[in-house]
Formats: sequence, structure tokens, C-alpha cells
Amino acid sequence: MTGLIALLDDIGAIAKVAAASVDDVAGQAAKAGAKAAGAVIDDAAVTPKYVHGFDASREVPIVLKIARGSIFNKVVILLPVALLLSAFAPWLISPLLMIGGAYLCFEGAEKVWHALRPGDHGAEAELQVNADGSVSLEEQRVAGAVKTDFILSAEIMTIALSTIPESDPIWMKALILLVVAVLITVGVYGFVALIVKADDFGLHLARKGRAGVAAFGRWIVRIMPGFMRLLLIVGTAAMVWVGGNIVIHGLHDLGMHQPYEWITATAARAGATMPVGAGVVEWAVTAFFDGIFGVLLGLVLIPVATKIIGPVFAAITGKKATVGH
Repeated sequence: MTGLIALLDDIGAIAKVAAASVDDVAGQAAKAGAKAAGAVIDDAAVTPKYVHGFDASREVPIVLKIARGSIFNKVVILLPVALLLSAFAPWLISPLLMIGGAYLCFEGAEKVWHALRPGDHGAEAELQVNADGSVSLEEQRVAGAVKTDFILSAEIMTIALSTIPESDPIWMKALILLVVAVLITVGVYGFVALIVKADDFGLHLARKGRAGVAAFGRWIVRIMPGFMRLLLIVGTAAMVWVGGNIVIHGLHDLGMHQPYEWITATAARAGATMPVGAGVVEWAVTAFFDGIFGVLLGLVLIPVATKIIGPVFAAITGKKATVGH
């Protein structure tokens, strides 16, 4: 009987440890996902363009194909790479994170540049059906989306990895990254599926519903163009803010303490002037200057990417490089 009680005590202790581990994984996964907000929002804002022009019946299947490619990118390719980096080259995580942050700055600044000069979109590649008809437009769109997703997924997984304590065992890191990969992919592409079908849903309500329901359907149809523009604006702001923040913190960690210290001091002074909400003010000031830095860095990187990296890539591979979305 004593042995049975001891066994039950051991099982209870194991259950408590397991429950604590689950809570820890969930908490760290949520923290990692929040830190990756810039890339996540950009992913959600960019993906709907890949279904533009297709029959409504193909929109959700295309989104599902892209989602499967995204899961493959994160779980099969990037997760093992992230674990290998964590185990054998943790010193590479910060530089890779800064490269990802710089890419976010470039993407955001490129969108700002195109918004200011709508007629200047450079040599933007158009997806067309091959002359022999061997590859369909849908397949090309999906392939292009998955390639773009790979870059964004690499940023997400690197950012997530950087938030996990180095002392965590490898199995916990793997589980956290797996949770982040699955939840972010399901969340992003589920949201995208809702966006691309919103117009059809609104039209259905407008045509089939009663007076109040029909009015709601027409309202959905009216607001969707503005909602998409708002999503692109929010995505762009998130990219330059998160990208700038990542680069600034990376420079600080490498011993270059400006502009990190100036921004931190300025935000602290601004917060000190407020009788309430000092923390919110500090965050807003920090995010503002991180975003300004991100835009400026991105504008500097635009000619570097288009005039140097693009031609060098083309010369090496024989293929035209496409930078940005």
C-alpha cells in the first residue's frame, strides 16, 4: 500500500512538472509570436494579392496550398536549422536577426517609396503562364507565395528563437518553435482566407438576405477596399517598427550603443512628464523612433538591393532577382 501511495505521489509530481512545462511552452510561444508581429502582419497583408484575378472557387484552395508550403518551410526546413544554430552557433542568431530586421526595414521602406511614387515600381516581375503551358498560373502564384513566405518564416522563426532562454533544453525549444510555427501559420492563413472570401460573403448576404442582412452585406463589400488599404498601412508600420527595433537592439548588443541609448533616454523623459500612462508613452515614443530609423535604413537599402544585390544575383544565377513583394 505504501508503495502504491509513493507511486501515486511520483505520478502527481510528474504531472505537475508536465503542466508547468506546458504553461511555460504556451507562455514563451505567445511571447515569441508577439515579438514576430511585424513579419506576421506583413504576411497577412501580402498574401491576398496571390489570389487576385482567380475564380472565387479557387481562392481558398490557393490559400490552403500556400499554407501547406508555409508549414513545410517552418517545420521541415527552418525549425531544424534554428535548433542547429541554437546548439552549435548561438552567436549567429543576433546577426541573422539583424539581417532579418534590415530586410523588414527594406520591405517597409519600399512600400512607402511606391506609395509616394505610384508610377515608379521598378522591374516588378509579372507571373505569366509558360509558352508551352507546362506550368499553370495558379502553380506559379503558389510557388511565388511560398518563396516569399520562406523569407518571412525565416524572420519569424529567428525572432522566436531569440526570445527563448538559452538555458531551456533542446526539446523545449523545439516544442516552442513548433507551437509558434503552427499557430502563426493557422492564424495568418485562416485570416487571409476570411479576407479573400469577405467580398463573396457580403455579396451573398446582399442578394439573398432580408433587408437588414442585405444592408450588412453591402456594408461588408463597401468597407473591404478600405480595410485592405488599412491592413497594408498597419503591416508597413509594423515592419519598419519591428525591423528598426531589431537592428537597434542588435547594434546595442554588439557594442554600438547609439541610437539605442538616445531613444531609451528620450522615451524615459517623455514618460516622466505624464502623471498616468508613463509606460504607454515610453513604448509609443520608442516605437516611433524605431520606426523612423527603420524607414531611413530601408531607404538606404533600396538602391543597395536594386542596383547591387539584384544585378549580382542575376549575373551569378542567370535569373532575374525579385526583391520585395
